[in-house]
Amino acid sequence: MIQEYLDNIRTQFKSYKKVADKTIGQLEKEDFHWQYNDESNSIASIIIHMSQNMLSRWTNFFNSDGEKSWRDRDNEFEKQHFSKQELINEWEKGWQCLFEALDSLNESNFNTPIKIRNKEVKLIETITRQIAHYPYHIGQIAYIGKMILNDKWQTASIPKGKSKEFIQQQFKENI
Repeated sequence: MIQEYLDNIRTQFKSYKKVADKTIGQLEKEDFHWQYNDESNSIASIIIHMSQNMLSRWTNFFNSDGEKSWRDRDNEFEKQHFSKQELINEWEKGWQCLFEALDSLNESNFNTPIKIRNKEVKLIETITRQIAHYPYHIGQIAYIGKMILNDKWQTASIPKGKSKEFIQQQFKENI
């Protein structure tokens, strides 16, 4: 049962990442730094925030607190000056850390508690928290990308007005 859960979680994380990757792939360097207003986050800031969150939560997670002392969360939301490639590298580094952590989980260590902000929590609670946190920000990335690209936007999911065709295709593929 635990392995089935972990396989499902991995699949879900990959599907969310794919949505963001499709958006990121459509953007130019300047698009990553666009903000609707001063209170909004740029895609660059969201990428840095997510990457730093993943690195903090999942690096050495059984033996150290998930809120690492080296993390500067407030700075993650400041104006970022990374190039597109640097942002993609940070993005991938965070995801690699997450997937390596998930790969290390199994029946024998799944019930081992971990610490976040000096509070002991169940591993399943942490995974559940992250499976809600990351898609929240990925939705922001996709929405901002859609605003920037407008009519050049290539959907990362089912295109508008194409739901019936998509569902029919799914039925054919799942016979």
